[in-house]
Amino acid sequence: MGCGNLFFLVLVTFSVALITYNIILSANAPLKQELPGPSRSSSSITVDPVIKMPLDRSETSSSKRLFHTAVTASDSVYNTWQCRIMYYWFKKFKDGPNSEMGGFTRILHSGKPDKYMDEIPTFVAQPLPAGMDRGYIVLNRPWAFVQWLQQADIKEDYILMSEPDHIIVKPIPNLSKDGLGAAFPFFYIEPKKYESQLRKFFPEDKGPITNIDPIGNSPVIVGKESLKKIAPTWMNVSLAMKKDPETDKAFGWVLEMYAYAVASALHDVGNILYKDFMIQPPWDTEVGKKFIIHYTYGCDYDMKGKLTYGKIGEWRFDKRSYDNVVPPRNLPLPPPGVPESVVTLVKMVNEATANIPNWGS
Repeated sequence: MGCGNLFFLVLVTFSVALITYNIILSANAPLKQELPGPSRSSSSITVDPVIKMPLDRSETSSSKRLFHTAVTASDSVYNTWQCRIMYYWFKKFKDGPNSEMGGFTRILHSGKPDKYMDEIPTFVAQPLPAGMDRGYIVLNRPWAFVQWLQQADIKEDYILMSEPDHIIVKPIPNLSKDGLGAAFPFFYIEPKKYESQLRKFFPEDKGPITNIDPIGNSPVIVGKESLKKIAPTWMNVSLAMKKDPETDKAFGWVLEMYAYAVASALHDVGNILYKDFMIQPPWDTEVGKKFIIHYTYGCDYDMKGKLTYGKIGEWRFDKRSYDNVVPPRNLPLPPPGVPESVVTLVKMVNEATANIPNWGS
């Protein structure tokens, strides 16, 4: 390792330690920094998951509780075209009815500016030192949030953590309440199933394993001050999980999602589990009251409108088809019979690409 890389690694480690130390001093209940620690016995945990909802959803004030939307991204073609579409629709709905959407930031963790700085409000974060992500680039996300929260002047009191492949479909109100975050519950985040792995990072004295919500970091609306406490722990837990072979194998590509859920629980930040936060075509077929389309899955259909998932369809839209090139303008619409959610997705992609200047350049 060169001297420059060694110095940067030491600087990163010292910065994280200092941030975490300050958080521990200021927290009501000090966080035990034992990551990764020994597994604890969990035979007595019998509590079923509880979906936490506020007792009173009514507003006590007529003033808006604005949140800042933040999206982490690399400078890849793949991430960039998604961010451009995402920001287009953010602007369309920001000032709509019932919106509590405030500012927007793309947190670019490439370490250097790109040519879209004037198009999309951007904060440039440094990536982790080479090799520290162990080939799992998503580990840059919590480290990027730590830098942004410490260095940026964020006016709003709440943060919406979003992703490049999110399309906002209507104005979003602040769904958080009474100190709770608001988060989408993922069916594949299963704390009870993986208790033996999670107890390495969430010791028994922190409570039942069901204190860990079945969420990732996105979409989540959370108080800014809460996120400032969560983010360094999220980063440390992510790195510790990745270094632990058993945990790394168990969680795979959703490891960083588990790490955020653990970090949130360690800091006693519960979440309203809001299923209407977003849809994920093709499995969710109607937009309805949802606020976000998350196009993480490929959409494959034959020309009769029948889903052919797992097999490339005669008609398809899959973001992975455009990993090194932007999608062209005016993508063909799905054939008759394809669900509304997929049709809406493609129409919104087409509208954005038709109106974003210099698309494809």
